Parts: sequence; C-alpha cells; structure tokens
Amino acid sequence: MKFELQHTDSDTQARAGKITTDHGEILTPIFMPVGTAGTVKGVHQRELEHDVQAQIILGNTYHLYLRPGLDIIERAGGLHKFNGWEKPILTDSGGYQVFSLKEIRKISEEGVHFNSHIDGSKHLFTPENVMDIQRIIGADIIMAFDECPPYPCDHKYAENSMHLTHRWLKRCIKRFDETEGKYGFGQALFPIIQGSVYKDLRIQSAEFIASQNQAGNAIGGLSVGEPAEDMYEMLEVVNGILPKDKPRYLMGVGTPENILEAIALGTDMFDCVMPTRNARNGMLFTTEGIINIRNKKWEDDFSPIDPNLDNYASKFYSKAYLKHLIKCQEMLGAQIASIHNLAFYLWLVGEARAHILAGDFYTWKSSIVKKLMQRL
Repeated sequence: MKFELQHTDSDTQARAGKITTDHGEILTPIFMPVGTAGTVKGVHQRELEHDVQAQIILGNTYHLYLRPGLDIIERAGGLHKFNGWEKPILTDSGGYQVFSLKEIRKISEEGVHFNSHIDGSKHLFTPENVMDIQRIIGADIIMAFDECPPYPCDHKYAENSMHLTHRWLKRCIKRFDETEGKYGFGQALFPIIQGSVYKDLRIQSAEFIASQNQAGNAIGGLSVGEPAEDMYEMLEVVNGILPKDKPRYLMGVGTPENILEAIALGTDMFDCVMPTRNARNGMLFTTEGIINIRNKKWEDDFSPIDPNLDNYASKFYSKAYLKHLIKCQEMLGAQIASIHNLAFYLWLVGEARAHILAGDFYTWKSSIVKKLMQRL
C-alpha cells in the first residue's frame, strides 16, 4: 500500500491524498461504507460502485469469523471473491465488537475469551490469531487487535488498557511480519491509538503507534459517548504527532458535522453505520439538511429525494414514494434510503476533497455545516 499526500489546506490541517492498493486507488478524504458481514445492508455491489461511488468498503473480523466462517471464505478465495467486490476492503479486527460484548467476554494478557452472540459457543481472540484470521479474510487493510475502553472510564483504567493495546500491537506486528497474504495481493496493517479522552495518554499512544512505522494509523476509542468537543481535542493532539506521509483513519465516526470537523483537523479516512442504520429508520441526510421521511409533511411531496446528488436513487424516487415504502416497511424503502445516504456521505467527502484542492476548504466548511445539520 502506498500513500501520496497531494495537498494540505492553508487555513486548516485538511489534507487531500491518494492511497494505492492492489485492488485500486482511494482518493482521500474518504468515507468507507460498513459491510459488517460481507455486505453493506440492502445495497448491491454494483450500486455501491456506480450509485454510491464507494472506493473501499469494510468487513468485520468478528462477524465473518463466526459466519460464514473462515473455511468458507478461504475456499471462496477470500472476501473479494466471496462477495464480488473488486475494489479495496478494510477489516476491523473485532476489538470493538468484543468490547461491546462485556457480559460474555473476559480480557487477559493472552487475548479475549468470548461467547458467540449467535449460539453461545466459546472462542478466543489473540493478537496472533486475529492476524491469521484477517490474512484468510484477505482485506487490503487490516487492523491491529486492541481494547476499546468504555466511556467514561477513569485514568488508570484507560492507561492500563492503552498499554495492553500497545503490547498486543507488538505481537500483531510480529505475526504479520512472519506471515504472508494468501491470495497474491498485498495487505497493510494499521495500528490503533487509544487513551480515552486523556490528553497525556493520547500523546503517549500516538507517539508509540507512530514509532511502529506501519503503512497507516488509526484512531480508536472515540465516538463512544464522549462530547464532540473532547473528540476534536483528542484528534488535534494525535494528528499533530502522527506522520504526515501516512493515512489517518478515525474509526466509527460519524455525523456529517463530525466528519467535516475531523477532516479540518487532518483526518483522512472514516467509517460509520450511521448512514445505513439511520436510512432504515427513515432519517435521510441531504444537501439541504436532514429529513425524517416518516413525517406527514412528506406524504404528498413529489419532488426528488435530493436532485443535487448524481445517483439514481436520489434523483428518480420522490419523497412521497419513499415515505410510503418506509411506512409500509417495504424492503425497497430501506434500500433506496441506504443508497441515498451513502451517496450523500461519498458526495460530502468528495466535495471536501475538491475544496481542499481548490484552496477554499475552510470557507466552504464554515458555510455548509449548519445547512447540512438543520432539520427540514
């Protein structure tokens, strides 16, 4: 994997770059649709490529390990072959999913013992076997195994958790360096910065992660309940330490406003379930503001969902029709809304990139944030 930093905004830390993988190029800043179990819910791969214009999608180690299982994925020739997505894929290590299973998991130096949420069966994730699992899944970018501390947590817990993540990272790198990909293309490992909302810990973690000299770096443990101001403060701290010639990935974030503020602070890559999860519940992000399509006001509005977006779902279907589908719980409603919201998110980062390159990102961001977050 290669990263080329193409331009940095003069008024902010916003960056435009290009990541090159064996499965294609990724122009940053970029939003990555979440395909937890090998699929972005309700969206065909051809729609992801042509309507959403996604350049990279996510899979999740925890979920794919449990279902369909590594044997099936390996026999298929890896996740790209299994799901038919020919562009880059990133896999989360499963650390966040294990974190969310606090009632059925136990963390130790060795790794994490957990019970499957599907059938209760017992499993163990270690830094080593998580690297092996992600080799079998075959993503272009794979994540180190980490512990995501809860919010809030005290300083001591966050510190111990951070050091455990760092020790696990050394084991991840060792196993990664000892092994090779299975399908004839390169894989890159991203470490994850932790430290909760404690500035001293984030500094320590960012310095340690930067010293490992991996292909890119991720920022974890944010957007887990802390105030947005704390998240931005932590981002400013760590991005000031991370090397400029490596991509920076903020995990699990977020709203359009979160993404634009994080781009301004020098972040390159984002993922979040919000556009698809909110779509299924009738919340639409548009270039004019946020729509709750369930509201009565849309039942006779026959205008397009968003004529400013260049995709079939947003321009062809009316708000009235989508309201009808969502109200009737028709599957097509969730599909249209999901395609639209994902297309909006890709439009948003694409516009951010264009304005970074044009030199007016700060002015554009300042003028558009309030508009995008207003309720229509």
